Amino acid sequence: MAAPDRRYRWLFWTLALVGFSVDQASKYSIFAWLYNGGRGGDHVVIPGAFNLVARYRPELIPEDLPARFLRSFSGEHWPYVNHGALFGIGGQTGVGNLLFTTVSVTAALGIILWTLRSTAARDLYLCSALGLILAGAMGNLYDRLLFGGVRDFMYWYRYIDWPVFNVADVCLVSGASLLVLEALFRGDAPEPQPVAAGATAERV
Repeated sequence: MAAPDRRYRWLFWTLALVGFSVDQASKYSIFAWLYNGGRGGDHVVIPGAFNLVARYRPELIPEDLPARFLRSFSGEHWPYVNHGALFGIGGQTGVGNLLFTTVSVTAALGIILWTLRSTAARDLYLCSALGLILAGAMGNLYDRLLFGGVRDFMYWYRYIDWPVFNVADVCLVSGASLLVLEALFRGDAPEPQPVAAGATAERV
């Protein structure tokens, strides 16, 4: 009996949408929790190792700004954002934000087109990796479009003083790592074998 032609686009989209939702929910909730009248704050999760942090700029979000509710949901002040890429790579300039916005859009479109290939859709690990990468790309792209940069709030400083990051960054790193493992240890997804004409589904 021929193996079923399983496709995992549902897993790809599930990981992308769930990852994006968790990223945005965590950003809005942590920044609202640590708003502190616009002064921001820190919350110790693991003493001497890991904090949640939120920083705000002194400028207020203008009342007449389009989509202001989405920008001011966590507080009336602009949140401090990272204009660079993953873990702060790329500096803190508006030019960096524009560059990485373009990269995010291009990457998201490329990933979606990749999953339209039948061989990609049949690969469980590849769909998982691409779903996580798309989740991270969409989460940070949303921030870049609304806030001019990425809201970071997780700070690990034990052993390594790690740049502040967020859930989208975790999705990106996890997806990229899975891609590397896919390339190193697994071959291409097998092509489905056609059932020969006149063959019976079961043997008596």
